[in-house]
Amino acid sequence: MANPSLHQAYRPLLGGAALASAKAAIILVHGRGGDAENMMDLGLAVADDDIALVALRAANNTWYPERFMAPIAQNEPWLSSALQSVSDAVDLVIAAGIQREYLMLMGFSQGACLSMEFAARNATRYGAVVGLSGGLIGPDGTPRDYAGSLAGTPVFLGCSDRDPHIPVERVNESATMLTALGGEIDARIYGGMGHIIIDDEINAVRALVGNLS
Repeated sequence: MANPSLHQAYRPLLGGAALASAKAAIILVHGRGGDAENMMDLGLAVADDDIALVALRAANNTWYPERFMAPIAQNEPWLSSALQSVSDAVDLVIAAGIQREYLMLMGFSQGACLSMEFAARNATRYGAVVGLSGGLIGPDGTPRDYAGSLAGTPVFLGCSDRDPHIPVERVNESATMLTALGGEIDARIYGGMGHIIIDDEINAVRALVGNLS
């Protein structure tokens, strides 16, 4: 895989309302093999006109090389670089005058794992956290000694009961962990859905977006 510092070399794709005038923002994180353009389409499908969209770009369209449940060391230093990309995007939004309470973190697949892990490691009150087909990162038994509190942050998790990449047990464990961190969890497990995004998830996210601004 490419040098992980290349994650920081890629500027995010901006869309929706201008950051300087937006009432809220959504940080969009693509999955393995995905891209910022696809996530921007998703953002435009759920966002109101007064919301800024920040779609991140990974080097070679991949945030880290191994599965999300591999030993964390096997995904380093790419994982740390990926988490830094999310942190940089949060800083960009805050610098524009948008508070974390009006910021949604949303990702699909590998991007969902990254968004959820970032929120857990940097627990505070966000506008919302959305993980579409993802879970917290690391193998079974990973210590989850996260600090901070999500302080009532709405968290939506959607996944299939037979997703080929995301074990449903990890989704449930992640929901429990994020609840313990103070998140208000809406976890939906869909029968036989596969590794896709469906209308019910889109509608759930739209409802969360409606509360942002």
